Amino acid sequence: RGYLEGRKMASAFNMLRSNDLIWPYFIANYMKGKEPSPFDLLYWNSDATRMPAANHAFYLRNCYLKNRLSTGEMEVAGETLDLGKVKAPIYNLATREDHIAPPRSVFYGSSFFGGKVTFVLSGSGHIAGVINPPSRDKYQYWTGPAPRGDRYDEWAEKAKEHPGSWWPHWQHWIEARNKTRVKPPKMGGGKFKPIEDAPGSYVRVKS
Repeated sequence: RGYLEGRKMASAFNMLRSNDLIWPYFIANYMKGKEPSPFDLLYWNSDATRMPAANHAFYLRNCYLKNRLSTGEMEVAGETLDLGKVKAPIYNLATREDHIAPPRSVFYGSSFFGGKVTFVLSGSGHIAGVINPPSRDKYQYWTGPAPRGDRYDEWAEKAKEHPGSWWPHWQHWIEARNKTRVKPPKMGGGKFKPIEDAPGSYVRVKS
């Protein structure tokens, strides 16, 4: 086909946590005949994106098998990527129960950048830990000293827990660097005219 079907990639990720993401639904839906409850995040997550075969192969080969990004050997369009040259301040977020980007790996990845990195750990997992607006007053997050190498356990011991969403902390971090605010662009302005009313028919198309 020339691409990896989105559902196959989603299934692979679900298998990493089958006790949470596969079997409960199998038991409730198939064995007990219960209809799944509406859940906006899971509905959004079920609409996985297809990935071109060349992109998928390049990503796995360079970022996983040979780990070239961390060693400064990965090339894209003839340019070598060197994370050490990234001097801009970085807000690096991990989630405590993430099975795709484990917090220990995200923490270690912070050490490859050349600038100052602020590492923050959010409660919950890969999706709910990130999409956690303050209005819901759910979960918590942790802040601590600057990340150093692979000393995640040491960081976690010293980290301070805060209740609720990490979003306000991120906002304060941004405003400490630039308080300038700009108005959002007018929808449909310029040379690109609206095709149809929001949310658009394309968001209802599933891969």
